[in-house]
Amino acid sequence: MPELPEVEVTRLGLEPALLGARLMDLRLGKPLRWSLDIDPAALAGLRITALQRRGKYLLLLLEPASAESPLAQGTLIVHLGMSGSLRWTPAAQIPAPPSPHDHVEWQTDRGVLRLHDPRRFGAVLWHAGDQVQAHPLLRALGPEPLGAGFDGAALCRALAGRQAAIKPLLLSQHIVAGIGNIYACESLFRAGIDPRTPASHLRPADCQRLAAAVRDTLQEAVALGGSSLRNFAHVDGELGYFQMQARVYGRAGQPCRVCATPVRQIVQGQRSSYFCPNCQKILKAKAKRGIR
Repeated sequence: MPELPEVEVTRLGLEPALLGARLMDLRLGKPLRWSLDIDPAALAGLRITALQRRGKYLLLLLEPASAESPLAQGTLIVHLGMSGSLRWTPAAQIPAPPSPHDHVEWQTDRGVLRLHDPRRFGAVLWHAGDQVQAHPLLRALGPEPLGAGFDGAALCRALAGRQAAIKPLLLSQHIVAGIGNIYACESLFRAGIDPRTPASHLRPADCQRLAAAVRDTLQEAVALGGSSLRNFAHVDGELGYFQMQARVYGRAGQPCRVCATPVRQIVQGQRSSYFCPNCQKILKAKAKRGIR
């Protein structure tokens, strides 16, 4: 599934082309995970004024092209699902015929954008008005891991009293937004924390180390263009390369890149966790006395 780095790479790739573009038509193919919630014809004429990201969601902010327009502002919330990617064709090029897996097509005055999604778990939804963060898909998300609101102290507060293992909590999207399986595994490896460690066992220093590992892992992934594990590709068709640098993810039985101990694979919450049993430790419970 495309995670935060893949969505951020997509946003960065689309921003120069789409910022300020006028939407001429929005065409829908086979139904996706959720409905658009508006007649596509009602969006024609709106202008894309910003491209933002919240967790794993890409946000296309649209406003009327003129003050006399009867259209109201709003946001198209785009989720890439399990296998989705966005492909851009500038106006100077003739776009290829739509494939059976191209389910949404934005026709703009600058070119054509298509959502390619073989498994159809992705979605494009309309949210009217300027308060998109109040949308049910977004309002319960945790802090952005690359933003100023996420650090060791914030992580400690979010984990306080939680007995569940740290790895599934990182995937929940309520503790921190945008992290999926590959980056949770890699972040825990960098922090030296076993994925089975109860969250309540993390001390402030552990939280600080893990928060820094999450930030460093995601920043490296964005710089490498994300991970192309299945169908993900950049808006120009290029692939991401972070998966080639992974320390533990997808490397069960192979030697740890640090200590040569074979990487282990277990299942947590129906998701595979990869870790080094030597480099990553199950943290012991905090002593009752003196812990604040």
